[in-house]
Amino acid sequence: MSTKPLVALVGRPNTGKSTLFNRLVGRRVAIVEDTPGVTRDRIYGDAEWLQYAFTLIDTGGIEPAREDQIAVQMRRQAELAVAAADVIVFLVDAREGLTDADAEVAGLLRRSRKPIVLAVNKVDAQKFEDAAYEFYALGLGDPITISAAQGLGLGDLLDAVVRDFPAAPQEQEGERPIRIAVAGKPNVGKSSLVNALLGEERVIVSDVPGTTRDAIDTPFERNGRRYTLVDTAGLRRKRSIEDESIERYSAIRSLAAVRRADVVLLVCDASEGLSEQDVRIAGYAHEEGKPSVLLMNKWDLVQKDTHTIERYKKDALRDLAFMSYVPMLFLSARTGQRVDRVLGLADAVYEQSCRRISTGTLNDVVGEAVMANEPPSDKGRRLRIYYATQAAVQPPTFIVFVNDEALAHFSYRRYLENYLRKSFGLDGTPIRLFFRTRRREEG
Repeated sequence: MSTKPLVALVGRPNTGKSTLFNRLVGRRVAIVEDTPGVTRDRIYGDAEWLQYAFTLIDTGGIEPAREDQIAVQMRRQAELAVAAADVIVFLVDAREGLTDADAEVAGLLRRSRKPIVLAVNKVDAQKFEDAAYEFYALGLGDPITISAAQGLGLGDLLDAVVRDFPAAPQEQEGERPIRIAVAGKPNVGKSSLVNALLGEERVIVSDVPGTTRDAIDTPFERNGRRYTLVDTAGLRRKRSIEDESIERYSAIRSLAAVRRADVVLLVCDASEGLSEQDVRIAGYAHEEGKPSVLLMNKWDLVQKDTHTIERYKKDALRDLAFMSYVPMLFLSARTGQRVDRVLGLADAVYEQSCRRISTGTLNDVVGEAVMANEPPSDKGRRLRIYYATQAAVQPPTFIVFVNDEALAHFSYRRYLENYLRKSFGLDGTPIRLFFRTRRREEG
């Protein structure tokens, strides 16, 4: 399993953070957003440099001297991004020069003890290049001069960013623990679920976000198998902060946990039903290719009749149409109802995400699918499927070689994906299906 590093863009307002963000990830975000049915939050985006893939987190400007509500919200958002990040890009403005606010922000970042890359933006003339030297006074090393608007100096900046990426952790001998992220919006009972799974009070919900990484890793064993629970609880609503801002903090937090996980437990409040934020977090898990289980917590608070569960399942399939494969469990972390079934479901979806299918068996099933539903044609040309192979696991990834991938309409791609899922029992895990053009003589 690979985990993309998180890179936070931080600085005062109007230093060009959003311009740099859009320059680095704008095209990639646009491609990701073409995925049908998935709601995305624009606070983050994926980027690549050389052989490295990473996630960039955009933040609002930090104004240390201001104490009005908007300034406090933006500062907290930035602090959370810093806490979650592996590398921080501190953006300053060459045209304005070094300010007292820059010095205060530098002090905040220095206390994080995270790698910091100092980027001096808006350097598109020699006079601004010379002005960049004063930023040595911040004590953050060599400033890197860039122009986000014109795309100047970005190679040097990205070289410095990837140089500070953490080394990949060395795997210990034996079976690696399954990393399970407990994700969801605030106040749905994530920490209560963690404590119920562990059987003791190991996680305390706090109003104060963590100062290092906003997730608590808790290793444990059950029935001879090792797990690590990644809890994202710890941030609760405060009256002085708007719900919208809390959702943005929660989104950063959930993204970081999902990226590090093998399995995602999507915890929702059954007494409230699925919200837009629940769907957004589920979208993170789906797009990252993580097997998931949807847990409808606080089931003891729901007024029920003989059709209640079916209504909830129908509503969930409507709201989560892009991940109709996800199994659902109705439970109560407070009373312990059905909590004993959670790890079994997590094991099952993890094993499906790791499943390998032989090329012969795969092609037999693809042949059956083609016989049952003939591929589409366009202007007299019909899609012809030559063969398929599995390229990867976590999630199961298949490449289908065809005469012309442009003929593989979305509806047929979805049909083939569903046929493979049904045939091989790939429940709870996303499937990646790629069509590649191959001339017959290349086969």
